[in-house]
Amino acid sequence: MGEYGYHRTSTKEQHLDRGIEEIKKFCQDNQLNLVNIFTDQRTGKNFNRPRYTVLVEDVLREGDTLIVTELDRLGRNKKDILEQIRRIRDIGVRLMVLELPTTLMDLSKMDNAMAKLMMETINNMMLELYASMAEAEMEKKEKRQREGIEMKKRRGEWEDYGRPAAIAQETFDQAFDRVAAGELGPTELRKQLRLTHSTFYRYRKNYFEKNQANVQSGK
Repeated sequence: MGEYGYHRTSTKEQHLDRGIEEIKKFCQDNQLNLVNIFTDQRTGKNFNRPRYTVLVEDVLREGDTLIVTELDRLGRNKKDILEQIRRIRDIGVRLMVLELPTTLMDLSKMDNAMAKLMMETINNMMLELYASMAEAEMEKKEKRQREGIEMKKRRGEWEDYGRPAAIAQETFDQAFDRVAAGELGPTELRKQLRLTHSTFYRYRKNYFEKNQANVQSGK
């Protein structure tokens, strides 16, 4: 059994460091065995999370603990978040959310069955509430982003702004390393990343061209 962290940012410009440091500090302060922290970066309207997929499908096992800083790291809306919470619990993994103190309590050590039931009920209510709040906040951010893009279009600055990439090339490269290593097939990865055939093979072409260039330069 071990503790795993997961953190995701909304755009390439944001840094992962703050969330990572929060998770590390929490584990250090509470003497928890932090095995690894998985990170993803979302760009544009896409919510591709290849590292999260690897974490949930291939790494987490019953008895492990998943630590996130905020609930909105798990999904793009309330429905997605609650589905991921159920998915994690079905594996037998404990979810700890640093912004929700009640999820940080180890209820398994409580002797009073009634008190434990009450805390579990409170936890479920708080998770539902915070999932709703996270969805509302994400909707506000997306609205502001849409308004900002619309203003750029009106000012004729859209070409400078550029359309968001389907996925960051670096994120694709990290995921495609598993294909290159023979761990999974390209079709399976394409479906995981939710990319069209043309987009997937464009990224794959860039991947091989970059690797070839690295080989020729001796990197």
